[in-house]
Amino acid sequence: MLIESYKIASHNEDLLKKHQNKFAFTASEIGHTESIIQKLIDFQIAIPSWALGTGGTRFGRFAGGGEPRSIEEKIEDVGLLHALNNASGAISLHIPWDIPQDYKAIKSLAAQHNLRFDAMNSNTFQDQAGQTDSYKFGSLQNVNKAVRKQAIAHNIEVIQHGIELGSESLTIWLADGSSFPGQLNFRKAYQNTLESLEEIYDALPSNWKLFLEYKCAEPNFYSTTVADWGQSYSYVKKLGDKAQTLVDLGHHLPNANIEQIVALLLMEEKLGGFHFNDSKYGDDDLTAGALKPYQLFLIFNELVDGMDARGMNHAKDLGWMIDASHNIKDPLEDLLQSVEAIMIAYAQALLVDRKALEIAQQENDVVKAQEILQDAFRTDVRALVAEARLRSGAALNPVELYRSLAIRQNLIGERGLKTMATGL
Repeated sequence: MLIESYKIASHNEDLLKKHQNKFAFTASEIGHTESIIQKLIDFQIAIPSWALGTGGTRFGRFAGGGEPRSIEEKIEDVGLLHALNNASGAISLHIPWDIPQDYKAIKSLAAQHNLRFDAMNSNTFQDQAGQTDSYKFGSLQNVNKAVRKQAIAHNIEVIQHGIELGSESLTIWLADGSSFPGQLNFRKAYQNTLESLEEIYDALPSNWKLFLEYKCAEPNFYSTTVADWGQSYSYVKKLGDKAQTLVDLGHHLPNANIEQIVALLLMEEKLGGFHFNDSKYGDDDLTAGALKPYQLFLIFNELVDGMDARGMNHAKDLGWMIDASHNIKDPLEDLLQSVEAIMIAYAQALLVDRKALEIAQQENDVVKAQEILQDAFRTDVRALVAEARLRSGAALNPVELYRSLAIRQNLIGERGLKTMATGL
């Protein structure tokens, strides 16, 4: 379904006076709002195709109804999000869940919703129908060369789909590892994985990037072949300039200092992008900012500082994407909440007084440094984020408009109550 512009305008008109009062106060407190608002308008967060349906656990899945049944309906759902917040202007596809049958038609549909195609994602963590060899004991690391060749060929196929759609990056996440001591030789597993990645890297077009994701555990719990940022960095350093590390916020051991990881990868010019989510215990894939908003702000603080130090474009020079699993929420509402939390953390990071912070750091003034960061974090920037939406023709309150338009009920009416998003 499409959201007519007059419905957004009517919604904004009802909230405009209250918003203007909040914005005027915020602007008077901050003083340099225009540059921040423009950066917020430019900043776009890609939506993954698999996040548009209800997630699940090992024990069950409770579908919410009206889920997208095809790549076309997934594009339409991201289009809905983008119409509501004007900050979700890209979709990230997963192969083989989202194989296009007609590239021209798919590109045309995406253009109608003002969407581009973000990173393409391969899948060697599941066995697919008609697959010759199994990934039970790994894919790119597998001791069986035929299995490795199959996984390499799949990734190259994903690149080809991406070329047709105008994507410029490939994300690889490997479930490869071992569940028991002695199951595999760590050095040989590393070497097999590196040689497999080299073949995939060689198939990249000149303007493409390869993002190598890491994960500390799951589905294997004794060892993971790309277990942390250091192992990912080791691979991408060997591969070449087009290879970079991708950081998923849920893929770390408890209490890992993700902001320090981000700073070092940026300094080494090997940070490729992000999968945003939140967690309490592990890879929970919860709504971004729902549990650890201060950590999200601290990560953005390092991002803004590191990107500015290198003269990078905040909106274009890294890949930004949500990676969440909505077990009990309406997926579209959850995604709207995640995008809002990310934009708030980004806006807060833009408020940090960099010169004052540098002086405090040089003088070892720990209290002053903490006050500078926490002052930015405690500033209510929601009016700035809303103003950015208003100026770009989106809704002042996306979740409220989504509910008032009964979008989920309309999707159920169009698609049915017992639908299931492809790939899940």
